[in-house]
Amino acid sequence: MLASSFSCARGALCALGSVTRSLLRYFNSTDNNLQYWGLDYPPLTAYHSFLCGHIAHLLNPDWVALNTSQGYESFQHKLFMRTTVLVADLIIYIPAVIVYCFCTREVSSKKRISSLCCILLYPGLILIDYGHFQYNSVSLGFALWGVIALSFEWDLLGSLAFSFALNYKQMELYHSLPFFCYLFGKCLKRGITGRGLFLLFKIGVTVIASFALCWIPFLTETGQMLQVLRRLFPVGRGLFEDKVANVWCSLSTLFKVKKVLSSESQLQLSFLCTLLSVLPSCIKLTMHPSVRGFKFALVNCALSFFLYSFQVHEKSILLVALPVSLIINDAPWISTWFLLVSTFSMLPLLLKDGLLLAYIITSLVFLLVSKSLLPAPANMSEDSLNLKPFCISVRRYLPWFRLPGYLIKLSFYTSLMGMASLTLASDILVPPLRFPDLFPVLVSSFSCVHFLVFLFYFNIIYFWHSSNESSKKRL
Repeated sequence: MLASSFSCARGALCALGSVTRSLLRYFNSTDNNLQYWGLDYPPLTAYHSFLCGHIAHLLNPDWVALNTSQGYESFQHKLFMRTTVLVADLIIYIPAVIVYCFCTREVSSKKRISSLCCILLYPGLILIDYGHFQYNSVSLGFALWGVIALSFEWDLLGSLAFSFALNYKQMELYHSLPFFCYLFGKCLKRGITGRGLFLLFKIGVTVIASFALCWIPFLTETGQMLQVLRRLFPVGRGLFEDKVANVWCSLSTLFKVKKVLSSESQLQLSFLCTLLSVLPSCIKLTMHPSVRGFKFALVNCALSFFLYSFQVHEKSILLVALPVSLIINDAPWISTWFLLVSTFSMLPLLLKDGLLLAYIITSLVFLLVSKSLLPAPANMSEDSLNLKPFCISVRRYLPWFRLPGYLIKLSFYTSLMGMASLTLASDILVPPLRFPDLFPVLVSSFSCVHFLVFLFYFNIIYFWHSSNESSKKRL
């Protein structure tokens, strides 16, 4: 598992000679087993893997030797792998987080430092990138640079940064609709036949040029380009794999969706549900583009994609965790709760990689730091949860309606107890022979219920927040 996680770098090196020849990494052959070390990410990942492979070859050729490196593991090799993740973090992700936190306007220095610590200590990204050996921080870092640029009205730079994110990992499609709607809404506000049309033209040229730059080596043959697209979007794998904490996997415990519906019907159903879930946020963002609304739309759309879209992986929840981290000053208590649950939802994957102890330690550190830097309000009220406008609207029709603060706080501690109990049970208890996946299913279903509630909450915040706040132009 550890060696295969870095296999893309090995395979890229084995092509030798040029980056163009490394494109064979998307094709199955005697020297390239797609099931073991095949590429299934966009071009920027291929180039990054190719670079890492060359560096590894300079340090120790055995790490990336064709065929013989399959299954190779050593302490030095793992250290090198983790170092490559750290270097990527230091170049792209960590600077973006620092700039975002310290460029936040109308926020005290204490809150800036608090948000910086909480974002950097988020256990989910640390465990997946440094334990599972991936580079999610690269695509997330590019996306964050895009958010920062748009926040300062550097629309072309923001478009360029997000295009790089999308060309590094195709899962950045989770964030694509808010980026599009925000920019298109700005064009509409400027006048679609005047300055707005010119801005739209410049953005379009920027996006097309950045995609062309990344894809040039892949465009020489139609068959080659189609093979890359098939690797990026493996529709044939079905509605979901493993035990992911989304609606379809959780629903399958009661209703076997994959057995009852055809593959085409599953694809259509997931598309329709995803569309219906993201449409309200996209429409509002297009009609009233604002930076604050943009960030909440990122949360709502990414979480909708995770819950309802086709072929979702457990670690895709990281794409929701990033925008939730960006609103941690707007909703500190709920955001912290979400980030804890998002890490817990990947527990089956973490257990496979032998990361239980690391999961427990990083989660406890994150919880303690968050509790000390972003303490929960003493009196959990509608106002402290940003739910007062919503509750006032409800009371127009239901005068008796009140939001019991103690019940919400009780729910939080019950949730923590549930996560702790399921973590302990998953590690020490043996499931019945009849239900070998009992604990992964319980983890995914438990997390899915949370995510549905969080989706409802974040939509409420976005749609009922006061108009004067939503019209702010900066971070």
